[in-house]
Amino acid sequence: MTVDPPASGSPAVLPAGPALGPDRIEALDVLRGLAVLGILLMNIQSFGSPGDEYMNPAARGTPSGLDLAIWATSHVLADSKFMTLFSVLFGVGIAIFAGRLEHRGRKPAGLHYRRMGWLWLIGMLHGYLLWYGDILVSYAVCGMVVFWLRSLRARWQMLVGTLMIAVPSLLLAGLAAAVPHLPPEALDGLRESWQPSGDAVARELAAMRGSWLQQMPQRAAETFNMQTLVHLLFVAWRCGSLMLWGMAGLQLGVVTAGCSRRFYLGLLAVGAGVGLPLILLGLRRNLLLGFDMEDAMLRGFQFNYWGSLGLAAAYLALVMLMVQSRSLPAVRRSLAAAGRMAFSNYLGQTVICTTIFYGHGFGLFGRTERWQQLAMVLAIWALQLAISSWWLARFRFGPMEWLWRSLTYWRRQPLRRQLST
Repeated sequence: MTVDPPASGSPAVLPAGPALGPDRIEALDVLRGLAVLGILLMNIQSFGSPGDEYMNPAARGTPSGLDLAIWATSHVLADSKFMTLFSVLFGVGIAIFAGRLEHRGRKPAGLHYRRMGWLWLIGMLHGYLLWYGDILVSYAVCGMVVFWLRSLRARWQMLVGTLMIAVPSLLLAGLAAAVPHLPPEALDGLRESWQPSGDAVARELAAMRGSWLQQMPQRAAETFNMQTLVHLLFVAWRCGSLMLWGMAGLQLGVVTAGCSRRFYLGLLAVGAGVGLPLILLGLRRNLLLGFDMEDAMLRGFQFNYWGSLGLAAAYLALVMLMVQSRSLPAVRRSLAAAGRMAFSNYLGQTVICTTIFYGHGFGLFGRTERWQQLAMVLAIWALQLAISSWWLARFRFGPMEWLWRSLTYWRRQPLRRQLST
């Protein structure tokens, strides 16, 4: 497959593809809307159930029937796919932000680091006060690093990103090879992280069903683990690499519907044709081996780790084809609105779900089936799609987007639209 060259001019300032107004790129908004809604399919499992069930659905007993079918479907279609798109788009956003400043003759570093600093602070508050699964802190830290690689040629960004994304896979492969030589206490720690004891599950259930203050020790410990061990060994490498891929995709016009239809059809075929079989093979192994720790966590993980990249690429291709063909205009408008408010919608999902599941709200933590969680996801999608369209008809930015922009420029930004009469 060949990639068509992007439109003339700096790719960070004038990306290829149809745009929504002078500052909006429809393909990016639609893709971002799909990503922010899609991640809820997986995040709701962390909101509503003990954390270990996110990786190991058999942590509290082997699933079966409808419960197993819903888990398997979400694993195949959603697990790591939408977060991959979100990370790619974050890299695109960094390149566009810096490129537009440079186009106006301004140096972007100071504003970029202020922007990332505020994102880091919001993420810290999000993680420690509301939900341990926050990704904003990792995005801010990675964004501070990859910023300096934004001017590399696309092929070098792709190469560096590919080397980076292989690191967690290699670390896990090394750990799998080392298992026979690990001391018993280290092996027991791995098993406990994969299949926690009944007492550990009971403590988590009691904490998250308690008051906001009673939740704090559990949430703080899990947030600290996410922002240190998990970030250093996994998230930083994967997210940083995908941000670089996003910057490369912007240069080449891939993420802005700037390539040929033939290219996107090929990307769809290759992405789904490679990614989906890998994911299904890993799923089959896990089911046959009963989600065994040594295989599922240390070996079976690899199938979705790599397969998710292919399926995410297929999703991207589908969105680009939809934008190019101008098909499904109502769907495009709704997803674009959700994408323009992705920051607000991401944090909004936390507010809604912690209210539903935690003890300061309705206290349903650990008390819902997967089909009930899926029904909640569909309801939240409908709510956020409706609110996003309603809000943007009246205001220029989502509330969190407006706050972040105002803090970045250290000046109150105009919010309300001038409605025609």
